[in-house]
Amino acid sequence: MRSFQMRWLRMLLVLSVFMIYSCSDTKVPSNPALVNQAGAKKIGPELMKTKSFVAGQIIYVPVYSHIYHQDNMVFDLTATLSIRNTDFNHSLIVKSVKYYNTEGKVVREYVQTPLALPSMATLDFIVGQKDRSGGSGANFIVEWVAENQVAEPIVECIMIGTSGQQGISFLSVGKVVQ
Repeated sequence: MRSFQMRWLRMLLVLSVFMIYSCSDTKVPSNPALVNQAGAKKIGPELMKTKSFVAGQIIYVPVYSHIYHQDNMVFDLTATLSIRNTDFNHSLIVKSVKYYNTEGKVVREYVQTPLALPSMATLDFIVGQKDRSGGSGANFIVEWVAENQVAEPIVECIMIGTSGQQGISFLSVGKVVQ
């Protein structure tokens, strides 16, 4: 009887350890970053000067790094900016991705060197849940160009947050401003 109980205790211990490690989330770098490069390649300034562009836009994307609830309590959110090249045949070039705070000041520039985004590929940029530098009125400004006429990219920001048993997620869609 005693060996039976010991076996059960060992099995429970092994299962508990397994469950603890299997439930942990995959970590994203703590610094806000480009987390999915999707085969995008950097384009140097000299090469950019030699190209001629026939298409392009500047897109404003609302971001909520936190939202308010219950008597001005703050609920922090992780934001993922997603830039999706919807063209089947041509790349586009992401020239700039800037993150602005509620006061309209640039907090961070995510793209220092333009990136060629292949057809049907996606770039993702993260603003971490603990990063309150943007505030509730933050936004991204995304600038892209293309050497060919291309299908317009889809540019969206997905916000998600969890705390205890509470979870919230929503999407904001970019708006062409130029």
